[in-house]
Amino acid sequence: MAFCPQCGAADQDATFCANCGAPVNGANSVPVAPAYTQAPAAAVGQYADWGVRFVGYLIDSLLVVAVNIVFSILSRISSGFGLLQLLVDLGIWGWFAIQVGATGASPGMRVMGLKCINEQTGQPIGAGLGVVRAIAHVVDFIICDIGFLFPLWDEKRQTLADKIMSTVVITVPKKPFSIQPK
Repeated sequence: MAFCPQCGAADQDATFCANCGAPVNGANSVPVAPAYTQAPAAAVGQYADWGVRFVGYLIDSLLVVAVNIVFSILSRISSGFGLLQLLVDLGIWGWFAIQVGATGASPGMRVMGLKCINEQTGQPIGAGLGVVRAIAHVVDFIICDIGFLFPLWDEKRQTLADKIMSTVVITVPKKPFSIQPK
């Protein structure tokens, strides 16, 4: 039995960790994603359940709510804080989208053990496409939020935005809460 040097998960005769995709055999292996013949999520993790994804989103939302409470109090002092609050909200959500693209996870996703990856490569999609994916969630909203419910019945548990961007959300080992990716 081999253990993943990245996350510590146990694998039997595996070349790559089933949890995080890191090479398992060979101490001097270079971390390279394996060539996938099918969806890479099968090789690097299981598709994430809707409930776990929802809780990760709630954690991210609570951070925004905390900032909004402060700005609501400040807006009683001056109406100029309303516009600043909107800009800060957009900044926070933009920062989370960049993290999802660059590292595969926002703070809430890391706490819940989730990672967003490209379904062909098994790697994060990049900061720019992370922002595009966040904007693609508008499609999920337009149809009365039904797009966010797609993971309840979809084979790959994708939202409409995930389908548009060719991404999947998989389960990985949980990490402690942190605003900054580590």
